[in-house]
Amino acid sequence: MVIERTNSEIIMRIPSFVNFEEVQRMIDLMTYKEATARSWATQEDVNDIARESKKGWWQANRERFIK
Repeated sequence: MVIERTNSEIIMRIPSFVNFEEVQRMIDLMTYKEATARSWATQEDVNDIARESKKGWWQANRERFIK
């Protein structure tokens, strides 16, 4: 593996024999880290948004499950 740092990015070269699924999991984590790196949201904020979105989904789909 080769890791190179430039002024604007970090470049990783990973051999092709490394398990691709594990590499994908690492990429997913890095994508999450990049997306949240500059967020000022607290865990409480995230929990509130999740609660609200689930509440809206339940209200919209309630009839499908309760008859």
